[in-house]
Amino acid sequence: MRPPIRDIAVVAFGQTDHRRTSDEQSEVEMLMPVLHEVLDATGLKTADIGFTCSGSSDYLAGRAFSFTMALDGVGAWPPICESHVETDGAWALYEAWTKLLTGEADTALVYAYGKSSPGSVRDVLTRQLDPYYVAPLWPDSVALAALQARALIDAGDTDEPALARIAVRSRRAAAGNPHAQLRGPDVPVGDYVVNPLRTGDCPPIGDGAAAVILAAGDRARELCERPAWIRGIDHRAEAHSLGVRDLTDSPSARLAAENAGAFERPVDTAELHAPFTAQEVVLRKALRIGDGVCVNPSGGPLAANPIMAAGLIRVGEAAARIHRGDSRRALAHATSGPCLQQNLVAVLEGEDR
Repeated sequence: MRPPIRDIAVVAFGQTDHRRTSDEQSEVEMLMPVLHEVLDATGLKTADIGFTCSGSSDYLAGRAFSFTMALDGVGAWPPICESHVETDGAWALYEAWTKLLTGEADTALVYAYGKSSPGSVRDVLTRQLDPYYVAPLWPDSVALAALQARALIDAGDTDEPALARIAVRSRRAAAGNPHAQLRGPDVPVGDYVVNPLRTGDCPPIGDGAAAVILAAGDRARELCERPAWIRGIDHRAEAHSLGVRDLTDSPSARLAAENAGAFERPVDTAELHAPFTAQEVVLRKALRIGDGVCVNPSGGPLAANPIMAAGLIRVGEAAARIHRGDSRRALAHATSGPCLQQNLVAVLEGEDR
């Protein structure tokens, strides 16, 4: 879907230092510094924000309507225009982008957070599977990713050494990312978690939050020296049943990218939400990413994977490279569900001023 009315840009991005555990902080305490960071970067106050949208998960938090607590940190009085999505914050960004397209607001605050440390995130994610036939078997997220990796290996699309190289490259890139949880080339490959996936093929479990500010038209140029314009964005989903899907391909990611205009001109950067090494193989093929594209220069989710915020971080990291002048045209990808079930793709561009 293309913006038919207004040009909208990411004008600020902030994230926490992602850690294995943050027991000493509540979600609100974890989120507050990030909100202050993006507001300070633009000079905006909470009252200046036209729309606020968040992404999180009650299953992860272990209580109903947990997102209302985060509003204490945002400041919901006097009443604000606010919404929430029960998924990764990248989809909250999509909702905010849609809101700005209508002209009902000129600025939007989007944030997401997740604390995976209190429980077993592998078991929590099982609750998103088919409740009658699959979920009762308790196949956790790593086991399902291993099925996908095995399908790729059996198809001849990759092998275990190639997967290990993806992990090393990602965490080496993360050496320059102060927010990353795992960084540097010395992160061990480790033992098998579920064959053929080893520890190094899997994302770290940790806590974190992120936020971006969107602005439309000239307002974006006032707030940011080099806005990251969202030239296209779309999201699509695969069938719920794993048995009817080809796990070596991602038609939904390809269709989302096509609708977002990703194939019209080459991109120089791709921030891919591939929590497992084998999923990068699938996404590179589906999104037509060649060897000349800088993939996950931040380290990607193999370096830090705060559940419900990792997809929004991919958009933020791509936008930050445009803000700094390190990229002219970037692709950002987010996923939700088992084995890349749902995919969102955004294309961002800078402009010379």
